[in-house]
Amino acid sequence: MKSAVAFGILPLLSLAGAAPLVSRDEPTYDAIIVGGGPSGLSALSGLARVRRNVLLIDSGEYRNGPTRHMHDVLGYDGVTPAYYRWAARQQLSYYNTVTAVNGTVTSIESLNNNTQFNVATTWTNGTAGTVSARKIVLATGLRDILPNTPGLAENWGKGIFWCPWCDGHEHEDQSLGLLGPLEEAASLVREISTLNSDIIAFVNGTDTEEQRAAADSSFPEWQKYLQIKNVTIDNRTITRINRLQDAGDHPADPSLPTAPEYDLFSLDFSEGDSVERAAFFTSFPDEQKSDVGAKMGVTLYGGRLAADESKGLVTNIPGVYAIGDANSDNVTNVPHALFTGKRTAVYLHVQLAREEAQRELAANATVTKREKDLDLRAIWDEMNPRGILYAGEFDQ
Repeated sequence: MKSAVAFGILPLLSLAGAAPLVSRDEPTYDAIIVGGGPSGLSALSGLARVRRNVLLIDSGEYRNGPTRHMHDVLGYDGVTPAYYRWAARQQLSYYNTVTAVNGTVTSIESLNNNTQFNVATTWTNGTAGTVSARKIVLATGLRDILPNTPGLAENWGKGIFWCPWCDGHEHEDQSLGLLGPLEEAASLVREISTLNSDIIAFVNGTDTEEQRAAADSSFPEWQKYLQIKNVTIDNRTITRINRLQDAGDHPADPSLPTAPEYDLFSLDFSEGDSVERAAFFTSFPDEQKSDVGAKMGVTLYGGRLAADESKGLVTNIPGVYAIGDANSDNVTNVPHALFTGKRTAVYLHVQLAREEAQRELAANATVTKREKDLDLRAIWDEMNPRGILYAGEFDQ
């Protein structure tokens, strides 16, 4: 992989001290990938394998950055997200047609009927520049919208999680708290019930008539189900989350794919006694991490970048693809992110190859016509139609 600095030395590449990347009249790259998480790295890998000239621009901000370990990725189960990205980049460094740099994309401009895209970027050394490509891959991810409850953001991803496949197994059979609206309590219990049975739903003042009606609609007999599972609903307003014990203080063998994590928290409320829980399973909203897709006109569907699954996850803008958590297939996990990156890489490469073939055929057709135009016999025939002035057959 081409880079401004030695790719194997730094976990993230920087353009500091390097010559700036500038736009040209013709697109510099076959594709630019915006985002360096699993989906973006996967797309880069797929395009590297067919020697496409590709630039990946990575802001260095990741949704799973706070979590201790990454799970359910065979071959890498239990590694830290940072290690996984580093290992992926190490492997990609052996492909010399792709480049990865650090920077934040601020806007993307479509030109020439969506055949060229200019990408404005702020680099890590503080400079700004524009690079261009024939195709764009948006791997920009999502961000979780966390309540401003003290102690929540500080402990996010470390005993407080939203994905049972990603983090639940490490807290199996521990006392669990649910953090989310009443409407979703029964669904959360159903999702986590094979891992935990000691569960309290802290619904934070959302036990209202409206929420109960919504729960009746989305999960009929939800109250009966919570009774069967022996789940208590606590409607008090949460004022603070306090960490009492940090599993990170005594980490397990890092070579293990999974090991118990023993965290401990207490919840404070606007009234009454505090409650202790070992971990929390949450349901909070999320949003696009970057607005570059929406600003360039990509349609949003349910807050996601609308992508056509039948056409390689292309968006409503030809030549612009959306992959990973950011797109509208509503699947948010690392294995699926890897799949979407590869899927788009294959489709994008084939589209480029088709366009290249059309240009080559058109150019060949032009040469053939010119050859005909310059052929003396053809000229003789055109200038010597049969008639009263016919000069006879061509004879040279």
